[in-house]
Amino acid sequence: MHFEIPFDDKEKCLDFYKNVFGWKLNDMPEMNYIIVHTVDVDEKFMPKQVGAINGGMYKRDEKSAKGPVIVIDVSNLDDKLKEIEEMGGKVFREKMKVGDMGWYAQVKDTEGNIIGVWETIKK
Repeated sequence: MHFEIPFDDKEKCLDFYKNVFGWKLNDMPEMNYIIVHTVDVDEKFMPKQVGAINGGMYKRDEKSAKGPVIVIDVSNLDDKLKEIEEMGGKVFREKMKVGDMGWYAQVKDTEGNIIGVWETIKK
């Protein structure tokens, strides 16, 4: 669905990705999050280019992944978290609501990799 990149030095990180890759960065201070557009988006903020993904950045803390995270879209986050734990994974960052957009959690797979799991709120 999308990617996330944690940072320690916000300005340095944003400057790097903006200048190296030409990404458009939209700071959302009320959410402590930066929306990343790697390609042009439509009116629903979805990539116009087939196969492209956008992402976000956030301040790294003791509860966050230490490196980039891929985020996978699921139809029911609660069911998927249960299934992940049944298969030997662990919840790393508890389920949280993200505005009126969706529900999000981070999990560790059986190899210790951290991935994000997202459920869009149906409107």
